[in-house]
Amino acid sequence: KQGLLNPQLPLQEYAHSIRLDGDIMLGGLFPVHSRGERGVPCGELKKEKGIHRLEAMLFAIDLINKDPELLPNVTLGARILDTCSRDTYALEQSLTFVQALIERDGSDVRCANGDPPIFAKPDKVVGVIGAAASSVSIMVANILRLFKIPQISYASTAPELSDNTRYDFFSRVVPPDSYQAQAMLDIVTAMGWNYVSTLASEGNYGESGVEAFVQISRESGGVCIAQSLKIPREPMPGEFDKLILRLLETSNARAVIMFANEDDIRRILDAAKRNNQTGHFLWVGSDSWGSKISPVVQQERVAEGAVTILPKRASIDAFDRYFRSRSLSNNRRNVWFAEFWEENFVCKLGMHGKRPGSPKKCTGLEKVGRDSTYEQEGKVQFVMDAVYAMAHALHRMHRELCSGYPGLCARMANIDGKELLTFIRAVNFNGSAGTPVTFNENGDAPGRYDIFQYQINNRSTAEYKVIGHWTDQLYLNMDAMQWTSGDPSVPASVCSLPCKMGERKKVVKGVPCCWHCERCEGYHFQASEFMCELCPYEQRPDQNHTGCQPIPIIKLEWHSPWAVLPVFISVLGILATTFVIVTFVRYHDTPIVRASGREMSYVLLTGIFLCYAITFPMIAAPDVAVCSFRRIFLGLGMCFSYAALLTKTNRIHRIFEQGKKAVTPPRFISPASQLVITFSLISVQLMGVFVWFATDPPHTVVDYGEQRTQDPENARGVLKCDISDLSLICSLGYSILLMVTCTVYAIKTRGVPETFNEAKPIGFTMYTTCIIWLAFIPIFFGTAQSAERVSLF
Repeated sequence: KQGLLNPQLPLQEYAHSIRLDGDIMLGGLFPVHSRGERGVPCGELKKEKGIHRLEAMLFAIDLINKDPELLPNVTLGARILDTCSRDTYALEQSLTFVQALIERDGSDVRCANGDPPIFAKPDKVVGVIGAAASSVSIMVANILRLFKIPQISYASTAPELSDNTRYDFFSRVVPPDSYQAQAMLDIVTAMGWNYVSTLASEGNYGESGVEAFVQISRESGGVCIAQSLKIPREPMPGEFDKLILRLLETSNARAVIMFANEDDIRRILDAAKRNNQTGHFLWVGSDSWGSKISPVVQQERVAEGAVTILPKRASIDAFDRYFRSRSLSNNRRNVWFAEFWEENFVCKLGMHGKRPGSPKKCTGLEKVGRDSTYEQEGKVQFVMDAVYAMAHALHRMHRELCSGYPGLCARMANIDGKELLTFIRAVNFNGSAGTPVTFNENGDAPGRYDIFQYQINNRSTAEYKVIGHWTDQLYLNMDAMQWTSGDPSVPASVCSLPCKMGERKKVVKGVPCCWHCERCEGYHFQASEFMCELCPYEQRPDQNHTGCQPIPIIKLEWHSPWAVLPVFISVLGILATTFVIVTFVRYHDTPIVRASGREMSYVLLTGIFLCYAITFPMIAAPDVAVCSFRRIFLGLGMCFSYAALLTKTNRIHRIFEQGKKAVTPPRFISPASQLVITFSLISVQLMGVFVWFATDPPHTVVDYGEQRTQDPENARGVLKCDISDLSLICSLGYSILLMVTCTVYAIKTRGVPETFNEAKPIGFTMYTTCIIWLAFIPIFFGTAQSAERVSLF
């Protein structure tokens, strides 16, 4: 103060800070200037982020000091410092806040006249409002916690500051980026994107934000990170073009999650525009992008469709009225206001003005908002909320410790920081925007975000449109969104397209969002998203290979060529055999019939009839009755025939053999004896069949193996009787034995006199039969078995 009043003292004595007198002093940290270059700590003045926020704190203190309900009879003062947007510089400045807590030893110091020194007592700061940048807050928090000074930030969102073990005296009225990261992940999930890249500005804000997003996406398991790229603090020429080219290496990851400062956002959009990537990338911006115009100006097309997030906030009308009324004459307490005046009105103040090249002099009558553009800075609300949070905590502390005593009582003369912290964490009031101000156990504010999309409307003007909000969960109006293509559907940002029906995912190792689609081939079906399984033996996959269905069952149909020809021949044979039997019956007593051996002829004709008749049960649809008939009559017809022929050839052989030895005829040559011998031979066949019935009752089976083709579409199950090829041959084996024996006797009787005309036709019949059987057996077993042939047996 003295430096401002006494012209002999240098003007810059308090130029680095603002001091307001009060009963309770609050510290303030604001980025009044930007980071300086080439070793200079401070650079250009920040009109909005610096002056607007700083004035918001001054305005809030004014309101609290005027409020009769809040801290009555207690005046709040302030010591506000400039951080110059640099963590190390801010650390040096913040030592001012702890000076009062450091005891000075003056025993070794003497003035020139020998008197002991008089130290100016520094202000005791009970709490600090700030800082803005997370990196600055982290640096300052480390020293403030040592001296137990509570700190409430209005803009630091790094997730690292939620660690209550390291930053136990730090609180903030803005939500941490971990909430923002969760909100961004919810947006990505709602869009159906599962393959994204991340882009972070080097530094605490960018890297912590991306780290939080990556961590949350890993835990949720639904989103994969294609690339995580970092923008250096001091980027080399062409660095942004390289970043765009690297992002294009994973071109399927169109969505880019950005935690970057506005300068880096502007330069990355410019690089995308230069590389003709307008419309390719789907930008998802953090609150550093929010609804700012500066990153998108003159590159609206490349930014179109960008989804951005911003903590829910409101403009404070009372602050607008306050700030518009500020002038050089009524705002002397702000030591940087003259510099702001020059910057804001582009003019020069006197000889010592900081803008020597300005074209005009300042009149001092300029008006904010009339002679210059003015728009309230976005964090003004949070600065005021932070000051009010500190005031409410002090108010409750005062009520408890001083119990109605006007002004500061003795117990609050020396405020304990740890005790104040408990009151800060317990505050719950409606802030300047009407929303509740509370803190959780880590000192974080609840997450409340507005979600914007940058859209170009029909008039070719671009604007940020609110498309939803996030308060613990996402509320998104998908209908309000629009994309560069004009297609209302959301563009894709996926590593691999969904597999078609009947295809399984073969996941790329380590990247669960990327896969190859493999068709479930052959008899396999899609059992799950990642598995193909074999259908049960009696089933085949459906057309989509998503399930199994029964294999169609076929049997020999009557209209099949394999059935028509045998039936036709059988009918002819049955008719011919019936005609012969009828003829024999009609001419029963004629010499020619009697000479041929009527009884044996009837047995032989019965066998032939059965051989033709067996065709019908062989073709009929298999069931237990049909299978039983097949077993009985398959070998019985041939057994009848061969038994009759064997009996005949045996009788002829015995007659001629006996004739060589004696005159007496051999035994058992009468017709009755012949019938007994024949039926004895037949009974052996029947006995074998009945034993077969007892050991293996007849039943039907469906054979899926015979027609199990490589293409499941052609697979068929064949309904047939359960008679194996071996059983079939065994059943016919007795008839074959009779046939072979009969052939032997036919050979033996080949030399009988020509007048005995029966022997030679029998012999001829047996020779041809043997040849046919010798050909049939290897053909039967050796050829590929068709469905009709299989069903036949």
